[in-house]
Amino acid sequence: MAKGIEIRAAHFPGRAPIDTYGNGGFRFADMSHRGSILCLPSGIHGWDMDMSKPLSPENFRRVLEEADDIEVLLVGTGTELRRLPEELKQALKARGIASDPMSTGAAVRTFNIMLAEQRAVAAALIAV
Repeated sequence: MAKGIEIRAAHFPGRAPIDTYGNGGFRFADMSHRGSILCLPSGIHGWDMDMSKPLSPENFRRVLEEADDIEVLLVGTGTELRRLPEELKQALKARGIASDPMSTGAAVRTFNIMLAEQRAVAAALIAV
């Protein structure tokens, strides 16, 4: 018996450079995703985040869970630079992650370079 459409959390199980961004989403690995994404060692995950939501440790829970495999986190904050709150910076630092906020465009470009260099990089990218 048919069950209908099954909706699962967006996840690409690998590391891939970001090919393009804009119009509210991203293209990577011959796929596209509407909305924000987390590029982590475990893969690229859909992220329920936008520019109106706080940059809080709770919203970065998945990043913190994978901290052992991340040295640098690039935070693409949208079209404008947003400072990371001290609470989030300290939570990342306590797990050995250096953080760098920048516009989403700059974060995508930097992520692609660091990924090509095989660095232990992750990115939290808010869609623009």
